[in-house]
Amino acid sequence: MATWHEYLRSEGHPPAWPYPVRFEQEQVIDTDVLVIGGGIAGCWAAISAARLGVRVALVEKGDVVRSGSGGPGCDHWCNAPANPLSRVDPDEWAQHMADTPYTNGIGIQIQCREDYDTLLEMEQMGGKIRDTDDEYVGAEGRDDETKLMISPRYGTRHSYLPDPDMGKPGFNPPEKRNNVVIRVWGNTFKPILKDECKRLGVQVFDRIMGTSLLNEGGVQGARVVGATGLNSRTGEFMVFRSKAVIVSTSGGGSMWLMSMEHGGYSNMQSRANSGDGTAMAWKAGAALTMMERTGGISIATGLKHKWYTGAGDASYENVPIVDANGRRLPYPIQGWEDAGAMLAAPEVEQKIREGIMKGEYELPFYGDFPAMAEVERRATWDLMLAEESTTRVFVNTMKQGGFDINRDQLMAYKFIEGQSLPQWRDPGYGGGLVVDWNLRTTVEGLYAAGTTMFAPEDHSYAAATGRYAGRKAAVFVKEVGECQVNRDQIEVEKNRIFAPTKRDSGIEWKELHNGLARVMQYYVSEFKTERLLKMGLEELERLEAEAVPQLFAHDPHKLMRSIEDLSMIEYAKIIIHASLARKASSVPLGFNRIDYPEVDPADWNKFLTLKLENGRIQTGELPQGFWGDMKQQYEAHNKDYTGVYKPKN
Repeated sequence: MATWHEYLRSEGHPPAWPYPVRFEQEQVIDTDVLVIGGGIAGCWAAISAARLGVRVALVEKGDVVRSGSGGPGCDHWCNAPANPLSRVDPDEWAQHMADTPYTNGIGIQIQCREDYDTLLEMEQMGGKIRDTDDEYVGAEGRDDETKLMISPRYGTRHSYLPDPDMGKPGFNPPEKRNNVVIRVWGNTFKPILKDECKRLGVQVFDRIMGTSLLNEGGVQGARVVGATGLNSRTGEFMVFRSKAVIVSTSGGGSMWLMSMEHGGYSNMQSRANSGDGTAMAWKAGAALTMMERTGGISIATGLKHKWYTGAGDASYENVPIVDANGRRLPYPIQGWEDAGAMLAAPEVEQKIREGIMKGEYELPFYGDFPAMAEVERRATWDLMLAEESTTRVFVNTMKQGGFDINRDQLMAYKFIEGQSLPQWRDPGYGGGLVVDWNLRTTVEGLYAAGTTMFAPEDHSYAAATGRYAGRKAAVFVKEVGECQVNRDQIEVEKNRIFAPTKRDSGIEWKELHNGLARVMQYYVSEFKTERLLKMGLEELERLEAEAVPQLFAHDPHKLMRSIEDLSMIEYAKIIIHASLARKASSVPLGFNRIDYPEVDPADWNKFLTLKLENGRIQTGELPQGFWGDMKQQYEAHNKDYTGVYKPKN
């Protein structure tokens, strides 16, 4: 049976490509700070570094104007305890959040100290963070003086911390609200960030995929002095020479799932997330931690809806939920009095499930927008959902279809679409690069920001840490000398990248991705054992030995997708090695070793680290709280920090 490409060739109609193809042609760029990944963290890193007067280049696989998981927008600016309406001290809130096992105290401290400054800076650039047009006067949480819109998220404790009242009605009354989360018009942010990059003279390289980091002398673990990339439109090979590199390419992508026809990429995050930065930093010798942490996927599998299912999740924090007969359900996320937990307590979920079985509640359930106060329903529909990532598309589609929040209820698919299968996993926001208080990795010249770091948080975390990493890298490059890239290292990478273009047939990227997903589903799913993990590693190595040499790509876009597969395979191998190293089960890590069933024993209460040294994996460990006193360390490393950027007249 002929493939599609073979059929087109036989008919004399080869696939047309709208750009000139220049496979292997080189372009060399010199800069001081190179930022790889133009999402939220990357844009802020580039802006921050450029404002300190150094040359900056920003490399982005898509188009910076909307790229990354936060590119379409965000509705909440979380963990901003420095805002004027906050009822908590930023340092105390940071420490409170870091009390959760396996968090990143460094990143959290930066977020709590600086993300309100970052938000104000966003406003100075033209981003909308207040109800300046008085659209939501009277909405609960709106402050008439500042016109900030406070969200009900977070009561006396952070939503990830155990609390006996978490998720129960009455959990978050007004006197317990900490006012650390602000509702924002996040859809306005990303285009402004790109404009600011250009205004500051940042060289923006859209449609460029970073493929490898360059070490001084070509020696793994030596100072990082640049990177290579691939132009996904022309196929050109890019060589960037720089004094420092900031990696901000987000997490590991979709290694357990491959369902193009059902759900695009079957991934909660951006389609471009494929672990590239993590794999690049790993090969350069940087240490990683928490790579064994994965979680089950309950949404965005291609066979299940995402969170826009009527009510019961973050952006629907004040929408009442009713059954098919209009009977109100005892969900906590129904109005400000009970909001804040974001998820119902397990006993509440169980009560509802039992009520369904007994006939007390009739499926399906609905988000009852008409039952809300008019200003509250508009705030949810037009502010929260219309500003949060892909839900903006959903809202616009519903409006075009005639949906009216003043009249119609929105069906919730919870309980009727079934549970997720345990083999559907995701690396989520867990593993990543180990960093110090300068957000420098364990390799000189290499910095990390956003969700490329271990145990990251959300949109505002990416913004604040990107802004922080940019200024730290800028200081570094002013103090360090020039370095030379190693030509042999460049040639090895060039041969690796363009190998699929040398073949006319074989295996395409979708087939390889599907093979990777099957390996992860079978051997690295909910339950783990030494035997299963080693079998998974053997299968991945077999893919590399037998399938990768057959990988072919006829155009630059498919070549990029092919290289993404290679990144994900590398990322998957790291997950398995980390899983083999942790010989204990853990609830915070979502880690279940059947052959080591003891859960979170004291002697395993630590971060496991992995890195490559001379091509061999070295394991290590760091204690919980290895960052030290968060307030003291932050202040010691930021003596000159003056807060919000003030543009010159």
